[in-house]
Amino acid sequence: MSIYFKGLSSINGPLVAIEGVETASYDELVELIDENDHTRLGRIIEIQGDRALIQVFESTEGLSKNNVVSKLTGRPIEIGLSEEILGRSFNGSGAPIDGLGPVFIDKHADINGRVINPVARTYPRNFINTGISAIDGLNTLIRGQKLPIFSGSGLSHNELAAQIVRQAKLHGDSGEDFAIVFAAMGVKHDVAAFFKQTFLDHGVMDHVTMFLNLANDPIIERILTPRFALTAAEYLAFEKNKHILVVMTDITSYCEALREYSSSKEEVPGRKGYPGYLYSDLASMYERAGCIEGSTGSLTQIPILTMPNDDISHPIPDCTGYITEGQIVLDRGMTQQGIYPPINVLPSLSRLMKDGIGEGLTRKDHSSVSAQLFAAYAKVIDVRNLASVIGLDELSRHDQRYLGFGRLFEHFFVGQGGNSNRPITETLDIGWHLLSLLPKYDLDRLDAETLEAFYNNQEAINYFKVNSPTVIDDSLLEGNN
Repeated sequence: MSIYFKGLSSINGPLVAIEGVETASYDELVELIDENDHTRLGRIIEIQGDRALIQVFESTEGLSKNNVVSKLTGRPIEIGLSEEILGRSFNGSGAPIDGLGPVFIDKHADINGRVINPVARTYPRNFINTGISAIDGLNTLIRGQKLPIFSGSGLSHNELAAQIVRQAKLHGDSGEDFAIVFAAMGVKHDVAAFFKQTFLDHGVMDHVTMFLNLANDPIIERILTPRFALTAAEYLAFEKNKHILVVMTDITSYCEALREYSSSKEEVPGRKGYPGYLYSDLASMYERAGCIEGSTGSLTQIPILTMPNDDISHPIPDCTGYITEGQIVLDRGMTQQGIYPPINVLPSLSRLMKDGIGEGLTRKDHSSVSAQLFAAYAKVIDVRNLASVIGLDELSRHDQRYLGFGRLFEHFFVGQGGNSNRPITETLDIGWHLLSLLPKYDLDRLDAETLEAFYNNQEAINYFKVNSPTVIDDSLLEGNN
């Protein structure tokens, strides 16, 4: 039942208050109708006695205390859902913006999601193939996982997000349904156009649902955008039994909106001015990922955030790192070298990787190849640090060989380019070619049987002479030893 109230008791930016309310509910949807019959939407965010504080999703310009009628709808903010949302584009409030008309609605769902019983969760298994070697080979994305990308201002996270949406698929030919929900918050018009055009040009839009909140859209709408997207993803995953990958960018824009919203409520600020509930608010989004008993679908998240001043200890990446199962870290130095994607593999981590790779899932040697590549690249960093002290000319031939390996690893394995879509078998084969350039006695993470089956120095040299002749150098051409 709807209840109407005449007038407002106060207006403060995007927040308005009404008094004399007895039956209002937290998060209830409110319609604000002005004297020109223009309707603005809002939600109740605070109740004190008979006073309700309403967060308005549009500008409050033109509103006065006397010219507004508030309609309490008696229901939360909801989104209309059906399988027809696939291939469609919506704004941050869930309204279609692609000119294709309204969506046929199968059901309505509260955007705050449903409470998931922890006992009903099943452990994530199987991996999602992104076609990006630094992710698939070394930081594998598992169905039901939440794996954020930590970027910085000006880095190529938008290009990486678009590439993941274009290339991501389930491993093998399982016949299972796979789809993507993409949410952009606070993006500029040219960035939004880039995403839409990229998905259309590559023919993937038919299995993508987009939610776009632009930089000039109401900042309060930015707080709702990921919740609309995740509600759509939950419907497709847990009711329609699809495997859904949710890509959200930029979580930092979301948190900035949350800080502004908190400030307008005059709440006591926490670290760097962000609200004290930043952690729990982010958790309320991230924890909607997973696999649930009774559904064969899964919901996987890749939230993307830009670290202010490239500071990984900033509250946003700090809180995100505690909630999620790892991180993919983009590196400014690699970007300056022209390496794309500029993924720094050493601080990157996928905590669920070990449970979604190996025999029957990817390949039997995946775990050992990954561990050896990590160990070898860590040695490269040690040698570079040594060279910065004593100079390159003072390094041993063994150390110089590791420097050559490092260049090839960064420019060919990691820096595969934006148009390269590698299956997991190709990624692992390239990993073996790289390891075969190093002395056998250094590969202590690999057992003798595995080395015998895959190690081939001359084949590796021939491979890189053909595929990366400008990067391979004489330090790597010493032959098998």
